[in-house]
Amino acid sequence: MFGLFEVIFALGFAVVLGMMVVTAVRGIGEWNTNNHSPRLTVQAAVVTKRTSVSHTQHPVGGDVSGAHGFHTTNSTSYFVTFQVESGDRMELRVTGQEYGMLAEGDRGMLHIQGTRYLGFDRRQ
Repeated sequence: MFGLFEVIFALGFAVVLGMMVVTAVRGIGEWNTNNHSPRLTVQAAVVTKRTSVSHTQHPVGGDVSGAHGFHTTNSTSYFVTFQVESGDRMELRVTGQEYGMLAEGDRGMLHIQGTRYLGFDRRQ
């Protein structure tokens, strides 16, 4: 007979595992869709930029209890919103280097494949 703790633990584990599977399937689906999308070049303007910082704590020395403390890892994602001639806007993930090179108000040719950012050629 299972106790209440074991049932709750098993349910929690199943939920976390299910979320991981759903996230992986969505990621693979988006990757596949992008690969089958045409490469497009359109006139666009940089409307806005934003970053997203995530923090993850890891136990030091692999000790799950955290008795030896935790090590924090930070990760930054970079996003730029472009507006194309039709007025539509799209937010695309870019590298930190690309993020630093783009400024709000820049105009030029945006290169994309589905939701994948391929580059931006600024108009002089």
